This record gives sequence, C-alpha cells and structure tokens, in this order.
Amino acid sequence: MSKNRLWLGIAVLSAGLIGTAALAANVKEKASDDKVKALVRAALHDRSDFDLPLHEEETIRKSFTLTSGTRMLDVDNVTGSIEVVGGQSDQVQLVINKTIRAESKERLEAAKKEVTLDVTEQPDLLKLYVNGPFRCNCNCNCDNDCGSGWHGDRGYVVKMDFQLQVPRNLALKLKTVNSGNISVRDVIGNFSVNNVNGAIDMQNVGGGAARARTVNGGVKVVFRENPKENSDFGSINGSVDLHFVHGLSADFRFKIFNGAVFTDFPMTSLPSQTASAENRNGKFVFRSDRYTGGRVGAGGPEIKADSLNGNIRILEQK
Repeated sequence: MSKNRLWLGIAVLSAGLIGTAALAANVKEKASDDKVKALVRAALHDRSDFDLPLHEEETIRKSFTLTSGTRMLDVDNVTGSIEVVGGQSDQVQLVINKTIRAESKERLEAAKKEVTLDVTEQPDLLKLYVNGPFRCNCNCNCDNDCGSGWHGDRGYVVKMDFQLQVPRNLALKLKTVNSGNISVRDVIGNFSVNNVNGAIDMQNVGGGAARARTVNGGVKVVFRENPKENSDFGSINGSVDLHFVHGLSADFRFKIFNGAVFTDFPMTSLPSQTASAENRNGKFVFRSDRYTGGRVGAGGPEIKADSLNGNIRILEQK
C-alpha cells in the first residue's frame, strides 16, 4: 500500500489555538493524577558534581519469581533510568546501579540510611519503590498543598538506574522523575509509563491498554499488536511517535499547540465532542476538551495524543 502521509495541521490548528492557560490547566490535572507535583520540586534540587564532591557506587542484584496468572511490575523511581526487557523466563532479574553523590562524609552516610529500596511481593504484584525524605509523607493527600513533599536540601543525591529482565507477558507500571529515560522492549500487556525529565522509548510492545506520558522528552511507542483498549500518549516538550501494525482501526483524539500531526493512515475527521455544562454557584460553566478527532479504518478504541511543543506522528510499520 502506498504511503500517502497526510498533514492534519489545518484541522488541528483550529482546535490547537487553545491558549496556554487552558493547556496549563490540563497539564496540572495530569500531574495531579500521576502524583508527581511534589517529585518535580525534588527534581529541581538536583546538584552538580562540583557541589557534591564525594562519590560512591553500588550494584544491587535481586531475583523474584512471579507465579500468578495476573501479574504486574510496578517500579516507582525518583532519580535514575528504568530499562525493562521481556523474555521467556518466569523470573524478574533486577540489577540496580546505585550512585550516591554527597557534600560530606556525614551526608554520604545519611544517604545510605535515608534512601531505601522498598520491595513489596504479592502473588500478582511486584513493587519496587525508591523511598526517602523527598517523598510526600504528609498527613494528607499528596495532591494537595499541605506539604511540599520535599524536606529541603539534604546535601546528597542518590541515583538508581534500574535494569530488569522480566516475563514477556507482564503488565507494567513505571515512573521516574529526574536524570533518566524509560525504555521497554518485548513486553506484551497493559502498560502505564510516566516520566518528567526524560524520554520514553517502547519497542515491540502492546496487547492491551497503553499509557505513556512525559514532560521534557519525546515519546516513542512501536506496537507489536495494536491497542485493543483506550490509550493515552503525550509530552509537553517533545514529539509523540506512535508506530502501529497494518490493519489499524481506531478513533484518534489530537491536541497540539506548537507542532503538527502527521499520519501514514487514511483518516476521516470526527466531530468535536460537545461542550459539557456545569452549574456552579448559580452560573453555567461550559467545558470543552479541545481535541480534534480522526478515524482510521472502521474505528475502534480511543487513542489520545497531545503535545505542547512537538509533532505527533501516527506511523505504519513497514
């Protein structure tokens, strides 16, 4: 089939002139859903090697066996990368390259005590959680402003780079904030991937619901199976590249500000969703999601893609 790449810039532009205030509100909502607002504050306190002259490295190795039919891996990191590769084994093989930078020996020892890897093993879940003073430990919901989630400059930075070999059929929930990308290869199952200061790269994945979002970096997803459920992809400062296999049928929803939407697939426009009305203190407030819709094939699951500064590409694998 010939590749006639269509430019949807005109259609998207009509819905893309949304104003930074509206998009900022949407970004705030996304951040709240992912509970990363407090962690972003922590990321802003990253310090240079000049400020933190002491340096210590450690390699952590662990293995876990997942036996249940319904399985999920949940990795909740703060500073560092996450790399996941699927294979035939029923075990999870974990390697963490841990680096501590500190301003003094006292602070180096404090980092060893205060920053921990908390492991939760359940029949259908393996959770790896990097814990420390940078986490929100206030007595209320972390989405509220009752606590910043950051307890000041600790005089150290602890970076954990995760490398995991996992069973091929596994649901994934991955998060990191600072100083690292997230990459996934050869894993089939639902996934939810969130980054803040880094890219997301997923190869040969798919089979269910999919979500991948970052703030500073690109999002690239290459599917081995087209999504069968509603999915969501986005970046604030970066492009979104989605590679689908032949025979795609889906309903797309696009939102973009500085950029354009390109597609390899013939696409027909969908009507904009009707604005919803809400009665607030005796006044009606009308809300619109400001997305532009396009249907590929006979339609199917809804796939959302948005970017503030970057292009969106809907590509067919060769």
